[in-house]
Amino acid sequence: MATDAGAPVDTGRRNFLTASAALGGGLLLELSVPLFGVAAERASEPATLNAYVRVAPDGTVTIVSKNPEIGQGIKTMLPMLIAEELDVEWSSVRTEQALSDPATYGRQFAGGSRATPLHWEPLRRVGAAGRQMLIAAAAQTWSVPAAECDTVPGTVRHRSSGRALSYGALAARAATMAAPDPALVPLKDPKTYRIIGRSQRGVDSPLVVTGKPLFGIDVRVPDMRYAMFVKSPVFGGTVRSANVDAVRSLPGVTHAFVVAGGDAFDGLASGVAIVARSWWAARKARAQLVIDWNEGPAASQGSDAFAKRALELSHEAPAISIARNGDVSVALSGAAQVVEAAYRYPFIAHATLEPQNCTARVRDGKAEIWAPTQNPDSGRKIVAKTLGLSDADITIHMTRCGGGFGRRLMNDYMVEAAWIAREVGAPVKLLWDRSDDLRHDFYRPAGFHFFKAGLDVAGRLIAFRDHFVSFGADGKFAPSAGMQPVEFPARFVPNLELGASLMPLGVPTGPLRAPGSNALAFAYQSFIDELAHAAHRDPVQFRLDLLGAPRVFQGVQTPGGPTPDFDSGRMRDVLVAVAERSGWGKRKSKDRSGLGVAFYFSHLGYFAEVVEADVDAAGRVRVEQVWVVGDVGNPIINPSGAENQVQGAAIDGISAALGQAITIERGRVTQGNFDDYPLLRIDRAPPVDVHFLVTDHPPTGLGEPALPPVVPALCNAIFAATGKRIRSLPIEDALKSA
Repeated sequence: MATDAGAPVDTGRRNFLTASAALGGGLLLELSVPLFGVAAERASEPATLNAYVRVAPDGTVTIVSKNPEIGQGIKTMLPMLIAEELDVEWSSVRTEQALSDPATYGRQFAGGSRATPLHWEPLRRVGAAGRQMLIAAAAQTWSVPAAECDTVPGTVRHRSSGRALSYGALAARAATMAAPDPALVPLKDPKTYRIIGRSQRGVDSPLVVTGKPLFGIDVRVPDMRYAMFVKSPVFGGTVRSANVDAVRSLPGVTHAFVVAGGDAFDGLASGVAIVARSWWAARKARAQLVIDWNEGPAASQGSDAFAKRALELSHEAPAISIARNGDVSVALSGAAQVVEAAYRYPFIAHATLEPQNCTARVRDGKAEIWAPTQNPDSGRKIVAKTLGLSDADITIHMTRCGGGFGRRLMNDYMVEAAWIAREVGAPVKLLWDRSDDLRHDFYRPAGFHFFKAGLDVAGRLIAFRDHFVSFGADGKFAPSAGMQPVEFPARFVPNLELGASLMPLGVPTGPLRAPGSNALAFAYQSFIDELAHAAHRDPVQFRLDLLGAPRVFQGVQTPGGPTPDFDSGRMRDVLVAVAERSGWGKRKSKDRSGLGVAFYFSHLGYFAEVVEADVDAAGRVRVEQVWVVGDVGNPIINPSGAENQVQGAAIDGISAALGQAITIERGRVTQGNFDDYPLLRIDRAPPVDVHFLVTDHPPTGLGEPALPPVVPALCNAIFAATGKRIRSLPIEDALKSA
């Protein structure tokens, strides 16, 4: 919307929504900024330029971060985009976590490594629009054309006269300026960036390391009570009876009652609520709680039974065809060598260091919620439906999350807290203990792969088959239990079949960091390594030969939506680079030490990784070093944050691969704490060398794509060190049984 610099502003949302639609075919419709041009009441107050930016008279700039912060650095990175184009010094910026407010900010969520690709251009345009409003204010003040003015950090200059005014001096007037059309505001030449591409410390880091209250677990509100919610140890079980009268009489306990609940895992389950003056009093009372459970049908399920049934199904034809190319049977019959192997991986938990928690206050038909959530609006809708409120009746404060990894995309803990608070009539903090957290998760699904492949006389892969046994019903995979038709080496082998058979499941599953990919990469890249050794080929060269000449494969349409394009040249480049950085083929291996390699494409990121691992005579594994090369486009917005994300992803993957498994027996989880669900200790965490290729592609996300390759690279390193092939996870269990 082109307007004169001094024209009154239209504060309606429609103007910005129209401009947003012109930018990206609907993407920016979710990034509405209705507060453009809302002036401060007094010049001494911070002036709001738009929903994201406030400028104080002293020049301090407050930038709102719209998405949840779960440790991925988004509260630093998103404001960096705005600050760069606003043209301010980063030292003058303060950041503030937004409320959950879809009407203002569009979708607010953390997941899928999507924050960078979704916001790279839109938020820069938010900053550029704010800069144009400040220029317009200066031009009006000086009665000169805006085209004669420009900015240096925090200041508008009139080039010909040399006059200058600080943003602080202009803020109140700027807030009355008409909002420019974001589609038309000029963006900086990347060569002039002063913030983007330079390492910035996490804005919350000083508070985190000094123990200041930031997380959901830290929330305190007046007259708050503490709650525990006890659910059936068997998934889907319901309460028959409970000794709530006896529990209610215990010291410190104010309430104890049965919650009927429903049958949705991501909703209000059946259970017993205990509310007390302190969390410890609630926990002690829980020890006296006696519940008679109706366990339901999931009580007949277990990990051993799943494995037995998967083996039975592997001898049958797959029930679902995922991908098919050529004639695998004919190619296998004519192959010079046929290789078969079965791979399996367990359920695993998210194991966020901060257990699930939520503080809620429900009164006068309104709910106010403080929650460490990755998907607040989904929680709002569940609470509204369960409590009979409207979305507008619910305010959600997004606290910092002590880890998410996908677990906090589900909001069962939020609806539990809201329900209990309404019944109690006082604010309630619900806090799960560690056993609750491990035993009531939405797990990374287990899976079973039965591979068969054929090599020709030259060692080339000519046929590939996978019968994937997973979970689901009626031909539909359980959440995060599926596989795409483009799983590598699909499209790179002349004869290929990917098929699946499904087993019914009463255990909740869901996305865990790099959903699907974190397990599929282990199976596929480990088996490809087997093929390389069967062909007597170097594992790096074997993969390069599979990738072939650089080319782009278009994504395909699936029931879940389109898959992204795949550029084999970008994958070749990261593979070659990681081989060079790790000294592949040149390093002198110690006894019982080896290097393993793997690559994977997920969440738009191309990553190749090499792991060096030692295995002692007792079968104990030590990861000596990890080399990672990634291509996530250009620029790397916050290099130190990006490096941290990659290092964390690699260590997270190693931790899960070495020792983590969730075991189901009689429909219940047997693990209950970190003694039987071990996280990697600091003395076992290896150095992780991180390198990014600079390419001419827009930047993409980093929270997830570096994790998948590290697991097969580690397993392949163990084979190189010992000659033992790891075909089941966790690794430590596999080595014990080898």
